[in-house]
Amino acid sequence: MYKELSSSIISQIKNDNAHGKNFDFSCKDECVIRRKANPHDEQNVWRTAFIRDIDKILNCPFYNRYADKTQVFSLYKNDDISRRSLHVQLVSRIARTIGKTLGLNLDLIEAISLGHDLGHTPFGHAGESFLDEAYRSKTGRRFFHNIHSVRVIDKIFPLNVSLQTLDGIASHNGELELEKYSPLPLSSFEEFDTRIENCYIDGKNVLKLTPSTLEGCVMRISDIIAYLGKDRQDATISNSLPIESFTDYGIGVLNSEIVNNLIVSIIENSYSKPYIKMESEVFNALNKAKADNYRIIYKDKVNKQADAVVREMLLLVYDKLLKDLKNGVKSSPIFTHHISYLNKPYYKRDLPYEETETNQIVVDYIASMTDDYFIELFSHLFPSSTLKLDYVGYFK
Repeated sequence: MYKELSSSIISQIKNDNAHGKNFDFSCKDECVIRRKANPHDEQNVWRTAFIRDIDKILNCPFYNRYADKTQVFSLYKNDDISRRSLHVQLVSRIARTIGKTLGLNLDLIEAISLGHDLGHTPFGHAGESFLDEAYRSKTGRRFFHNIHSVRVIDKIFPLNVSLQTLDGIASHNGELELEKYSPLPLSSFEEFDTRIENCYIDGKNVLKLTPSTLEGCVMRISDIIAYLGKDRQDATISNSLPIESFTDYGIGVLNSEIVNNLIVSIIENSYSKPYIKMESEVFNALNKAKADNYRIIYKDKVNKQADAVVREMLLLVYDKLLKDLKNGVKSSPIFTHHISYLNKPYYKRDLPYEETETNQIVVDYIASMTDDYFIELFSHLFPSSTLKLDYVGYFK
């Protein structure tokens, strides 16, 4: 079931393109805001402001780690199951498809899309929840992957990424769908930093974050579009569920149907408008389909059994690393694999990284880990532990 744009919208888009008409709702490159004035970061004729952000993100050392971070299905040796590396590319492609038709800044869309999950933990949202639990118990502060994604390219690696890109990353909350997205203006890093700090203090503030650009709004809804059907596809590939488990509420069941039909609805209702919107019927179908994913996929009993083991392991690792850090155990991986890794002379920081608050250093380290690395680290730190995570192999 593949819907198409109405003939009236198609005619309008063709006519506007033929006459070079645009609606000037995009974020212009010359409006870029950075923390520090740096001649090297200034745009030129072949590297615009947000292309520079893309390059910074792609070359961030933690970008490589997307390749072994769980999207939904952990502990599967299956090359066809999505990891975060594929997810961010799918988000980027969907968002740029929408953004091109709406006349938005495609480079800004790509930068936000590729960077939005850099702060994600190993083992997906389960790992995020357990790291939040540990951090909160020690400090009262909260951990959210979208807020930590900002920290990765703004603090851990001070890359001087633009305010517009960082704001889009922070505001991408793919767990909260809206029928209509309207940008909330943001004028300075001072205002942005206050918003981010408020999220560490009170988790309710994360739900209040709204992108300041239409590009950020497009990426936010594209995040949901990218995982809604793909997670179902992964469920069938892993033999967890047959596709017949899912109901068609009017946007299709297959990943390709869902992606196509949601994009069509957004373009149909957002073209030439200063907001991003879909029809009420489509939005309601999206809500129901997403609820089905939570009920059938994300809360599956098998996944929950593995999550319980991950939680116990993560809390043990957190306490062990924190103890090593406070006691100055220089042979500990938190020194040899993390702090020394970040202490490169070309990462110019206001303060040496090791002067960061100890719990924050532990959080930075754990959040940066891939699934495989975490499992191996646990075995290294606790060689006699009976806790174990078993992979579903290729031939099982």
